Amino acid sequence: MDTSAERSERPVIGQWVDGLDMPVINERAVRASAGILFLLGFSAWMWAVATGELQPMRTFGIFFAVEMMVRLFIGTAFTPTLVLGALITRPQRPEWVEANSKVLAWSLGLGMSLAGCLSLGWLGMPAIIAQVICGMCLLLIYLEAAFGICLGCVVSQRFARRKPELCPGDTCSYTPPARGEQHSVLSDPRE
Repeated sequence: MDTSAERSERPVIGQWVDGLDMPVINERAVRASAGILFLLGFSAWMWAVATGELQPMRTFGIFFAVEMMVRLFIGTAFTPTLVLGALITRPQRPEWVEANSKVLAWSLGLGMSLAGCLSLGWLGMPAIIAQVICGMCLLLIYLEAAFGICLGCVVSQRFARRKPELCPGDTCSYTPPARGEQHSVLSDPRE
């Protein structure tokens, strides 16, 4: 259990919410942020694939790497696309998820963006390598934005010592019906 002194400090990733004993982050804002990043990244990637001009992809790669560094090391409260995502989703009820489960996902994003940038810059590798790395990263961003599937969260659920309690889409505690069984849906929630 957290002491009040520990809880009074602002966590780097996430925020404290009344009634929850861990720093959390609004999954809706994260998904909106992923959508913004996907739009920018896919545009740069398609431009590079269509024209062979890699500068937009390099620019996006640097922006994405800085975005992930800010999320991980400075704080989610100062991340441009997360702030914009929070503003866009402000009228919606927040879906709080454990902030720690996003650390692995964002670390993976940082690693992929640095690998892509290095392959285009200092390492001077063929452009196709950077395009494949960026394409895989964009696929993961798309899965987060469109379907709420966070690869880092899934890996964290399966392999972390302390299993997360609040997961996107309530995947920590929800057990889908067995194959061939139907979801049970009540016609009146008071029943």
